[in-house]
Amino acid sequence: MMRILSFVLAWLCSLPALAAEPPAAPVDRDPQGAPVQGWIGLEPTPYGPMLIQQASPPPYRDYQMNRILTPEEKKRWRQTVMPMMANLAQMDPRETLNYFTVKYQAKPGVSFDEVVESMMLRANQLNLKFVGSNLMWKDFQTVLGDDNAPRVEVFSFCDIAIGRELLKIIPETVVFLPCRIAVMEDADKNIWVMMLDWEVTALLQLIGNQKGIPAELRKDFVEIRDKMENVMRAGANGEL
Repeated sequence: MMRILSFVLAWLCSLPALAAEPPAAPVDRDPQGAPVQGWIGLEPTPYGPMLIQQASPPPYRDYQMNRILTPEEKKRWRQTVMPMMANLAQMDPRETLNYFTVKYQAKPGVSFDEVVESMMLRANQLNLKFVGSNLMWKDFQTVLGDDNAPRVEVFSFCDIAIGRELLKIIPETVVFLPCRIAVMEDADKNIWVMMLDWEVTALLQLIGNQKGIPAELRKDFVEIRDKMENVMRAGANGEL
């Protein structure tokens, strides 16, 4: 989990820098007719040369995979964003992860099973496909012999249409799919509904139009996040 969160944070903090070489383009000219070249190039950094985006990239084909990055390139990329990670490193890990979480406490009287039932009904209403669950607490009991662990279950949902469009543009995003919502009892038997807080409005404003994300897909990003939070609220409130 920390590895994923570190990646997300680093990506948000270093959008202008890309440690990758340009993919093969289906055409060699941009829409204005100028040769497509020099959109990315080596720039010196305190940690060695790094590929930095200079202009808009050439067109991509649907589902076109980016190249494999070398360990050295990844190391240099992480080093360039490390100063921005330093502030989080000075925080208590519990507080750090709290910033990456959106959560709602279930209303008094709403049981764990009622939370789950409400989530499933709302997801179906919003055309979010339920694609699986992980009943972690049962594994704690059967595999680890831990009968004192709280009940915790993770549910996965997917918007098939949005997922397809996203993978066409950035195939590597498959590692973050599907979207997940966790339902968990805490030490006091309170029930919580949680997910990774991938609030995208500010991110999309930061990216602007230069990263090749169509306006419609930007709208879809916001829509799917809103749908997931809608499901969470329904579960926490026990709404049917």
